[in-house]
Amino acid sequence: MKTLAPALLVATLLAACQPAAEPAPSVAAAPDPEPAAAAAPAPAEEPAEAGMPSHPRLVVETLDHGPFDLAAQRGQWVVVNFWATWCKPCLKEIPDLTAFDAARDDVLVIGLAYEEIEAADMRAFLEKHPAGYPIALLDVYDPPADFDTPRGLPMTYLVDPQGKVAKKYLGPITSQELAADIAAIAGEA
Repeated sequence: MKTLAPALLVATLLAACQPAAEPAPSVAAAPDPEPAAAAAPAPAEEPAEAGMPSHPRLVVETLDHGPFDLAAQRGQWVVVNFWATWCKPCLKEIPDLTAFDAARDDVLVIGLAYEEIEAADMRAFLEKHPAGYPIALLDVYDPPADFDTPRGLPMTYLVDPQGKVAKKYLGPITSQELAADIAAIAGEA
């Protein structure tokens, strides 16, 4: 019983920010070859998973900032943040990402709400949890094709000024980590 309790606790924590629309794996499914990577909040080592374009397209309608086209953002860094209102780590990121977006002229943050929620309900939520960057509502059944479907939230992509995915993060990210990665990547160029 003592060994079962920690295992149940870990499983509960891992499932805490899984999107509700994602089906649970079937019993016959093959085990995930990298279960530790999915739980780690640290940045992924590879910029994108196999099959994802290096220069993804993203065209969405935001709640209050009009259309957003990732291709039109060339020349600046873009932080593409998949999140949901029910995800506590996602909510902790909002003030930090807002400050980061406001403090840097070379960075733009876009929040992609990955949940089933009405626009009026999201606007009411944002009144209590203001985000100083554009927010778009995604269709969880038809997410942006050029981005991986989130296996957990938050999921964030750092897109470089040429429109290439520079880094992918599964789990919470801070503005300090983003700034350090931007400096490191820009120094490599």
